[in-house]
Amino acid sequence: MLLLIMFIGAELFIYQTPTKHVKPSRAKVDEKNVINDAYYHSLHFSNEPLPADDTKVQKQMKRILAVYHYNNLQTNILHDKAKKWFPVIKPILALYNIPEDFKYMPLVESGLLSGTSPKGASGHWQFMPQTARDFGLRVNATVDERHEMKKATVAACKYLKFLHSEFDNWALAAAAYNGGEGRIKRQMARENHDNYFKMKLNHETATYVYRLIAIKEIIENPSLHGYKDKTKILVSQQVF
Repeated sequence: MLLLIMFIGAELFIYQTPTKHVKPSRAKVDEKNVINDAYYHSLHFSNEPLPADDTKVQKQMKRILAVYHYNNLQTNILHDKAKKWFPVIKPILALYNIPEDFKYMPLVESGLLSGTSPKGASGHWQFMPQTARDFGLRVNATVDERHEMKKATVAACKYLKFLHSEFDNWALAAAAYNGGEGRIKRQMARENHDNYFKMKLNHETATYVYRLIAIKEIIENPSLHGYKDKTKILVSQQVF
């Protein structure tokens, strides 16, 4: 149990109060609302399907979803933050033609909290200082625009468009956002393929897209992942 708690803490900020804002399930499940094989084949990120026919991929997705289960991440604050910030983030993503699924990236990066990591990444989108400057943000001794949601989201969109132009694949763009485009390109060259789900990457980057899919599922389909209050699900079905 201790190891599980430590793992969850490394994957995402931990919240310990009941969920308030959730949305009805849209996933493919059986009549008893149980996750089955069809459910995993319905999962996708930015309209790029999860290759669930690969047993290793499906096993990894199951593991990450188990970590993100409501019993482990009771996400009142997470949902409240999403309710507050998604209306700001979504129009900017649309303006730059970035898939809407990227609205979940700040949840995985920072829990939608504007903190600073031990490595120096900061803000909701967790920009490193130089990357932030490269994509139009002011970061100096007196000003740090990484903490301004609208400006940081614009910068993130510019960075993601650049990454997609480099890789022509949104999963790889997301992985490069997390691990750096140079590292992803080097690994692609070593392995002589460009399939994110089959690449041998460090743990954080190798699980990054899975975590994006998982947090999307926890918010959009909470009843499949441990949350039972159907009344609150119906009340908040338009939130996300």
